[in-house]
Amino acid sequence: MTHDMVTIGKTDIHTTPLGLGTNAVGGYNLFPNLNDADGLDLVKTGLNHGIQLLDTAFVYGLGHSEELVGQAIHDFDRHSFTLATKGAQDFSSGEQVINNDPAFLTQQVNASLQRLNTDYIDIYYIHFPDKRTPKAEAVGALERLKEQGKIRAIGISNFSLEQVKEANVDGYVDVVEDEFSLLHRDHETDLMPYLNEHQISFVPYFPLASGLLTGKYTQDVSFPADDIRSQISDFQEPRYSQILQAVAAVKPIATAHQATVTQTVLAWYLQNPEISVVIPGAKRANQVAANAQALNVTLSPAEYQTIDQAFASFKARPSGKSLADPD
Repeated sequence: MTHDMVTIGKTDIHTTPLGLGTNAVGGYNLFPNLNDADGLDLVKTGLNHGIQLLDTAFVYGLGHSEELVGQAIHDFDRHSFTLATKGAQDFSSGEQVINNDPAFLTQQVNASLQRLNTDYIDIYYIHFPDKRTPKAEAVGALERLKEQGKIRAIGISNFSLEQVKEANVDGYVDVVEDEFSLLHRDHETDLMPYLNEHQISFVPYFPLASGLLTGKYTQDVSFPADDIRSQISDFQEPRYSQILQAVAAVKPIATAHQATVTQTVLAWYLQNPEISVVIPGAKRANQVAANAQALNVTLSPAEYQTIDQAFASFKARPSGKSLADPD
């Protein structure tokens, strides 16, 4: 492996810059036709191919993803990988409410520990901010759990820059996870300078932008109304054509490295100094193995710039998020 380990925030957690997002491991509420055996295989394949950060969440299958990840890691040395999970969804009323109340978050961390069948969670994220809990109080609850050794790093996800500042008023935040990709670059100007200044790690999700950055899409594509992609602005014209044009610029670089477009795009993130760990998801074990090969692709500074420039127009457009936050 050619890449150095990265450090998470101000902690002593060291991990690979390539992780695995596990929403398709047990996330039966997110994807059709998932199979538990495939999910277990996915996680094990990642760990066997040098991927050391696993990113899951309560809301992936309402605990089922955590349970499967907990089973998959059973035969591995617990200190050889980094485990991240997220919580904030409260179903006690019968419907989903986002809740950052300190007592609720504490209960959630304890429940995640049980489902993951582990003594500690390396990174625990507040998955979404709620509308009432003061952010510093929510983070304070995680700080107490950190002091107890139940979690090792405090994360927040889907927080605006203002909310990140509020959450970090005591300097407790170690890592921020949010949507970011070559197509969704607005954080380069707002969030990243703040994170840099405060030694907070950044972990982007949707790095392959629903598969748009894999090179698999062509000009003539349409999605049925019940396909989530039909609602994502990246798939609407004229933006869609502009994306395909930018992706085409990656192809000769991929060819030069005997790599896929996906591996080449992941290599760009791996070399981006603003990004700590990139966590592409996967549905099949062979995709995970292929993604892990990105660790062996080293772009020249000129190649890095070529990719950066191909997607430069996406910096100027605040693209917002692919999917709406749950209220």
